Amino acid sequence: MPPAMTAQQQTETLLFSILIQLVVMIGAARIMNILFRRFGQPGVIGEIVAGLLLGPSLLGHFCPGISAAIFGIKPAPTVAILSQVGLILLMFQIGMGFEFGQLREARAKRALLPLAVVSVLVPFAAGIWLGHVSAPIFAGQISVPVYALFCGVAMAITAVPVLGRILAGYGMERHELGVLAISAAAFNDVTGWLLLAAVGAIATASFAPSHTILQLAELFGFALICIFILRPATDKLLKSFPVSNGEVSPTLVAIVLVCVFILGMCTYKLGIFGIFGGFVGGLLVHHDQEFTAAWRRQVGGFVLVFFLPIFFTYTGLHTNLLGLTTGTDWLWLLIFVAVSVLAKIVPVALVSRFAGYETKAAILLGVLMNTRGLMELIVLNIGLETGFLPQKIFTMLVLMAVVTTLMAGPALKYLMPRLGLEIPTSTEA
Repeated sequence: MPPAMTAQQQTETLLFSILIQLVVMIGAARIMNILFRRFGQPGVIGEIVAGLLLGPSLLGHFCPGISAAIFGIKPAPTVAILSQVGLILLMFQIGMGFEFGQLREARAKRALLPLAVVSVLVPFAAGIWLGHVSAPIFAGQISVPVYALFCGVAMAITAVPVLGRILAGYGMERHELGVLAISAAAFNDVTGWLLLAAVGAIATASFAPSHTILQLAELFGFALICIFILRPATDKLLKSFPVSNGEVSPTLVAIVLVCVFILGMCTYKLGIFGIFGGFVGGLLVHHDQEFTAAWRRQVGGFVLVFFLPIFFTYTGLHTNLLGLTTGTDWLWLLIFVAVSVLAKIVPVALVSRFAGYETKAAILLGVLMNTRGLMELIVLNIGLETGFLPQKIFTMLVLMAVVTTLMAGPALKYLMPRLGLEIPTSTEA
């Protein structure tokens, strides 16, 4: 019998295992990022696909021994924690990037609020309907109202970060249509995250009205504290440590990280998931463009290159495309994809037409608002981890997120020339 390992040896063994996983995850994500960008698709979609390929859909199915040797029988708790820490920091950067004041055209200003409203409400309602219809087949013992609400939120989301990359890659970030799309998507996502927070409050309260009301009151109090206390305090903090030579001081980086993690602890205690703390922190600083630009240069790249592949692989390890085994499963996948696409594109296109945009421009806006990508995966992982999304529906909605985002590139290449817009020679997004 081999001698028992010491604590130091156990630590070294665990470290070796985690390092192997990081090498595989980061390397695969970067390779797929480069490959997808060469085909004019957002690199982040390549990273999502890399995560799926490392899971039971490919590596785990065809090379189960290698998969088990790298990732174990199930994802290690260390990987899960790293993915959640990365999400908190990513949500901080997403909150920093929200900007609603770029609209110039009167027509775009008129269209913004109606676009934002229909792009949330119609797919949200469609998702709730699909949730109730599919519950007898897939939901089992899961609470049907909460399951349906998660389906609704998953369909309502638009991925602001991915949409921003797509617009930049196709030179549309300053065009009227691009600015309108990203502004409506920003409103859309704020609403989507509020809906998700409400669903989380309902789910964790187990439908106890008194508990739910108390949670909502606590959330309202937290919002007031953020607006009237934390926002002014944040302004003073940023003025006390101004950006110098385009860099954030190490002390300010440390303070911001501490504050973001504390906000994550607060939102967790409020019952709306720790990642919302990062999002709130980003909203508190997003008005300081000098700080946000410097933060992205110093910290943002590391978050995207190191933490994001961990999250995508963690998602991929839970997604088994081969788990859709029956014709009924694949039929429901097609239904979810078709309804999610139509529920976004059709209402957005109709509202855009009423606002004065020609048909091709209205359809282009609908396609842009249909991108889900990363934000969708965050919602889906929350639903899976809390037990309110069954495994097969989780897989279907992950595929829906990939498909709806992949649609944007080909649609832009088709519609832009017909609108008199030039496609850049390099469409890396």
